[in-house]
Amino acid sequence: MTKKSSLQIEKVNTYIVNWLKTYAENANVNGFVVGISGGVDSAVTSTLCAQTGLPTLCVEMPIHQAPSHVSRGREHIEQLKSRFANVSNIEADLTPVFESFKSQVPNNDEYKTHLSLANTRARLRMTTLYYFAGIYGYLVAGTGNKVEDFGVGFYTKYGDGGVDLSPIADLMKSEVYVLADFLKIPRTILVALPTDGLFGDDRTDEDQLGASYDELEWAMLEEEKGKIAADFSGREKIVFEIYIKLSTINHHKMVAIPVCTIPNEFK
Repeated sequence: MTKKSSLQIEKVNTYIVNWLKTYAENANVNGFVVGISGGVDSAVTSTLCAQTGLPTLCVEMPIHQAPSHVSRGREHIEQLKSRFANVSNIEADLTPVFESFKSQVPNNDEYKTHLSLANTRARLRMTTLYYFAGIYGYLVAGTGNKVEDFGVGFYTKYGDGGVDLSPIADLMKSEVYVLADFLKIPRTILVALPTDGLFGDDRTDEDQLGASYDELEWAMLEEEKGKIAADFSGREKIVFEIYIKLSTINHHKMVAIPVCTIPNEFK
């Protein structure tokens, strides 16, 4: 992908910040709450919210979190607080809550249980963010990017997918990195391999997806052009098939909740 010029990125930055501020003012809310993971998406989202001048609460929600994730998140928060007086932070250690939940549910299938518990982490964090949003009258700002939210559905339904507004959901992951560089996000975050951190180990997003974000962005753009797997060979064919498979199985996340509409003659 061709990187955007600094002028374009500055315009994008200003546009998103104004969009956030206008939305908050129209919704008559006081500010924003953002979950901080130590990754680039949450770092960019929280920085955009901070630029509105409205109160921005950064929330750390560790659940058996890797030390590297914690340190990157805290480095970003401290940097953000030093730059913006409207930024505050709080930590809600959800590890005891998670362990209590685990003790109350069955463990029948190792793989399915492992995956379900990973999604539970995201849903506990969503609940926590809305708790703080309710207390302070804030909006929960989502941290999903375009390829995750509308390409492969790489998020937890009613977990990190449960938000009030999504400021970076029209930006590809590569564009998020360009914006992150413009916003002077800490270098430790920019060079870290993307990971959702939901499994308590070192697996990256690419390990889970089977392809890099650059590859998936390529596939998403090719699919939008009407291309099919038969149009490609080698690695491109493999990546395209991975994209189509993920997009298909996660389609239910990316559409409105189905409603059974009762025919008028039955009413």
